Amino acid sequence: MTGKARDARVTLIVFPGGFNWPVWVAQERGMFARHGIGVDIVTTPGSVFQWTSLASGESQIAVTLMDNVVAYREGQGEAPVVVSDAIAVMGLDNRAMPALLTSPDITRYADLEGKTLAVDAVKTGNALVLIGMLERAGLRPGDYRLERAGGVTQRFEAMQRGEYAGALFNSPFEGLLGALGFNTLDSAASILPHFQGHVVAVRKGWAEANRHVLVGFLRAIVESLAWLYDAGNREQAFAIYERNLPGSPPATAQVAYGVLFDSATGFPRDGELDVDGIREVLTLRRRYGEPKKTLSDASAYYEREFLEQALARR
Repeated sequence: MTGKARDARVTLIVFPGGFNWPVWVAQERGMFARHGIGVDIVTTPGSVFQWTSLASGESQIAVTLMDNVVAYREGQGEAPVVVSDAIAVMGLDNRAMPALLTSPDITRYADLEGKTLAVDAVKTGNALVLIGMLERAGLRPGDYRLERAGGVTQRFEAMQRGEYAGALFNSPFEGLLGALGFNTLDSAASILPHFQGHVVAVRKGWAEANRHVLVGFLRAIVESLAWLYDAGNREQAFAIYERNLPGSPPATAQVAYGVLFDSATGFPRDGELDVDGIREVLTLRRRYGEPKKTLSDASAYYEREFLEQALARR
């Protein structure tokens, strides 16, 4: 390995949440270091901050929603930021659909009329999924309000304070809110046959100029996924989760593990992107994204070659 590879250092910007588990494992167990990479992990308060950081070059890699990749590439994000060469290079939670959790008094969609729902950003991410679910149930813009509340941790805490009538959540937050008496009103599966959720995203220009760094990063994540799927590592995995999400309610790690590392619903073991799921993201963005744009084919927004190179080195 060259000195350049050993000295490589990148900044990874992520939303807080259990979907970062493979990143935590790769960091704590030295998988990034074995591939010659130092990774500085920065937590973002929201998608605007994240994509401004990527656009400026302060961060080089992001764990983000696939919809954000499209939105900020196409100038449909919440900030006047365009990352024209943004691409997804690895799929993370592409088999678990977000659920609509509502306050205990909300038991049907009609109860949401006139209410405020929390989103990370009103123009990007899962906001478009939520709009589609509400429309399918007969609610139109103006029947409810969407309010930017920040990432999943902020939305989770705000729901417990009674500030919002509902929001979309993945595991473990769905189960945690359910245990507190909140209602699971619906799932995104009601409108989406496939959906690409979180991905690893980069700027293509940076990826091509730093191929050895990106390939090493992806290889470390694949190794981390294999370690997490090994049942013999479960107790150590729980400890890593709890160190990285201090203050989580009891049994949060066990609940999250049951969903994120289930062979049917969990992370794809090799980080494959769900191309049909990306197409569904584009369908929602064509319908609800602003300003209206003619979007490219799904293949314009992802690149498989870096992951394929990482997998070939196993």
